Amino acid sequence: MRSRTGVAIGVFLILAGVLVFLQNLGVLAAGAEAMVGALFGLLFAAGGIIFLLVFLGNRESWWALIPGFTLLGLGLLVLVGAFAPGLAGGWLGGVFLGMIGLSFLIVFLVKPENWWAIIPGGTLLTLAVIATLAQTLGGLNSGGVFFLGMALTFGLVYLAIPAHEGRSWALIPAGIMAIMGLGLLAAAVELVRFVWPLALLAAGCYLLLRALRRA
Repeated sequence: MRSRTGVAIGVFLILAGVLVFLQNLGVLAAGAEAMVGALFGLLFAAGGIIFLLVFLGNRESWWALIPGFTLLGLGLLVLVGAFAPGLAGGWLGGVFLGMIGLSFLIVFLVKPENWWAIIPGGTLLTLAVIATLAQTLGGLNSGGVFFLGMALTFGLVYLAIPAHEGRSWALIPAGIMAIMGLGLLAAAVELVRFVWPLALLAAGCYLLLRALRRA
């Protein structure tokens, strides 16, 4: 299986090199932009399928999921750009980022001890949501959405790490980013004049009650 995988990856790299070489020589450039895009798109997609087959052949090769989904997303990006350039907007970039992020989450699902994969996966999926929604919601507060997405990401990290391995640290960035995200969103909808005073009152009451209990 390992030798066949090496052959497949080798063939993929050779074909990619040949296409790039021919394009640089101008052989493929004469009024054939769509054809060139289609060839590259199909090549990238085929490369992604090869890496996914590597994983399916050996579940310990979880690393193959990352280049597999990345190349599939890149192939989709190139194919749409070649045949429907009008659709190649920010949402398509969001789909590409989402596929890479999904690969990291699947890495975690396949091998739960790889909880670290949640962090890049959550980050990329958050950016994918921002890139996609920005096309339909012009006034989207991307900063607030980003921090909330990262808060959710570290919340998932906390849940994914076994209790005996020490996971409480993940709650610190989760809490900080949740507060920042909510603050930015509140400011965007002009509620900050109510949110921050209430937050200060709540913090003050908590500290006061804590001091009184110790007295």
